Amino acid sequence: MRYILILAMIAPMISGQAYTQTEQKGQSKPTKEMEQITPQGYTTFKVSDNVAMYKVTFKNQYKMNVTGHLFIPKNLDQSKKHSAIIVGHPMGAVKEQSANVYAANMAERGFVTLSLDLSFWGESEGEPRNVVAPDIYSEDFSAAVDFLGTRPFVDKNRIGIIGVCGSGSFVISAAKIDPRMKAIATVSMYDMGAANRNALNHSQTLEQRKKLIAEAAEQRYAEFTGGETKYTGGTVHKLDENTHPIQREFYDFYRTPRGDYTPKGGSPELTTHPTLSSNTKFMNFYPFNDIETISPRPMLFITGDKAHSKEFSEDAYKRAAEPKELVIVPNAGHVDLYDKINLIPFDKLEGFFKTNLK
Repeated sequence: MRYILILAMIAPMISGQAYTQTEQKGQSKPTKEMEQITPQGYTTFKVSDNVAMYKVTFKNQYKMNVTGHLFIPKNLDQSKKHSAIIVGHPMGAVKEQSANVYAANMAERGFVTLSLDLSFWGESEGEPRNVVAPDIYSEDFSAAVDFLGTRPFVDKNRIGIIGVCGSGSFVISAAKIDPRMKAIATVSMYDMGAANRNALNHSQTLEQRKKLIAEAAEQRYAEFTGGETKYTGGTVHKLDENTHPIQREFYDFYRTPRGDYTPKGGSPELTTHPTLSSNTKFMNFYPFNDIETISPRPMLFITGDKAHSKEFSEDAYKRAAEPKELVIVPNAGHVDLYDKINLIPFDKLEGFFKTNLK
């Protein structure tokens, strides 16, 4: 079966309907580095009463403010140093969704955790909004290490990282050149480069790829001369009888109370949609090249046995050097592992990080 149409359906993809709207205004610059908050309004799920939650801001190397949520177990002795975990959200998402699911649950298991909005998304800085910039995304994870490694209650030599969906490829890209990330886990990973170049199951031809690239390049003229910004890919806002099952899977999360979240200053019409003119940046993104150089730091790849994205975790596992492990979760699809606590193998993640962040 061919899967060309899938490219238009998935949040990080570049083909499909283009959404047009004038550029959103910039986010207000945060004024506090660390501010305690309550989960209400900042998460799409319940956070344990045993965990304290903070809004934090820090700068990446490009002097852009990156905003995150820091979760700290309330019984943590902050006079001592502890291991910590950084969590990245799916491409087109924000920290308030699946990234916070992982960060909050791992904090309940005793870790200091930090979820973050990638630059150009959510509360983090970057203009225009929803821009694709994989190098800067990877830099944001290193900046998160900078932040955590300078907290008095964090051991800078015991920092791990989790990348969900598209962030799986960004954390691998970051870890290849940042040895401070001591243990790397991915969940429902997308190789954002391969997904855009080839589509799922290598169903996109070179001619189709070139057509997409030409469309994005032409859009640059429009934006350079003051025209409207166009958006592409992402999750549909309505279902009909022709909606593909994979798009329905994303809709069930991003367009329902289960996971719907619009950041302050954002627009519900544009959530999950990257800009058309920037999305071709993924064509030059090869996160799995040299993945073996991450060794001897351990890598854990988690995917569902029914996940349409399983090919990417299997490819990364094949290319990675030891120590490595591939965990395939029974009866789990791609989006199931965003938030379904009964399916997410938190015990496995806890054991992985406790063993490797000693």
